[in-house]
Amino acid sequence: MTMENLRESAAFLQKKTALRPKLAFVLGSGLSGFADKVEGAVRIRYSDIPHFAASTVEGHPGQLVLGTLAGVPVALMQGRLHAYEGLTQQQVVFPLRTLAQFGVTHLLLTNAAGGLNPKMKPGDFMVLRDHMNLTGANPLVGANLPVGPRFPDMTEPYDKKLNKLLLAGLKKAKARVHQGVYVGVLGPTYETAAEIRFYRKIGGDAVGMSTVAETIAARHAGLHVAALSCITNLGTGLSQVKLSHEDVKDVADRAANKFTLALLEFTKSLASEL
Repeated sequence: MTMENLRESAAFLQKKTALRPKLAFVLGSGLSGFADKVEGAVRIRYSDIPHFAASTVEGHPGQLVLGTLAGVPVALMQGRLHAYEGLTQQQVVFPLRTLAQFGVTHLLLTNAAGGLNPKMKPGDFMVLRDHMNLTGANPLVGANLPVGPRFPDMTEPYDKKLNKLLLAGLKKAKARVHQGVYVGVLGPTYETAAEIRFYRKIGGDAVGMSTVAETIAARHAGLHVAALSCITNLGTGLSQVKLSHEDVKDVADRAANKFTLALLEFTKSLASEL
């Protein structure tokens, strides 16, 4: 992927709407219903946007939604791309790089994750304060795109101010919330019990198959990033329940009302800075 590709994709979006959103959301498994709250929505299939890959995972509609939330112009990725779909890391993060070229400066990533921390229960939320990249890959490998430095700093991958606003929104929504470290893995298999024990031992609080590459690419481009996990299950060996994608979506669906209220409050609180 090249800068010319990114400019072509951004130019395509500019022709689709007069809005120039500064705030974007990526909606994870079972969480895409939040996009229904967007007013004046323009919906564009990923497959219709130049150089975008199509999403193939159930629960990820695979479209970009442009409009307003609480009067704030926003861009929402209704479903994301994953490396386990057979995509390169550059394809996975290309939509976020396009949104940065489009003018987005603030990003909230969301995902469904497995809980590692014994204090967590399905339906809880976790605000990410850090992550571990155990995917075996990095979207910055290769020629450095001139949107950021060759060696970007990751001292603070998740913006403390955005995290504070996100926590306040979750509190207002009366959600059970934790802060912790997200372990990013490749997937698509769920983890073994031995892997879960290892991730917990090295300091992980939740595990999932997304978010990390997106955070790296967004921080490289200078975006302010926050991320929120919906804990949809406990890691293998921490409960007697076998894991399935359907169960993940069901738990996310049940958490949808609190998720929606929290993100609306987050948007309102951020409005004056956008």
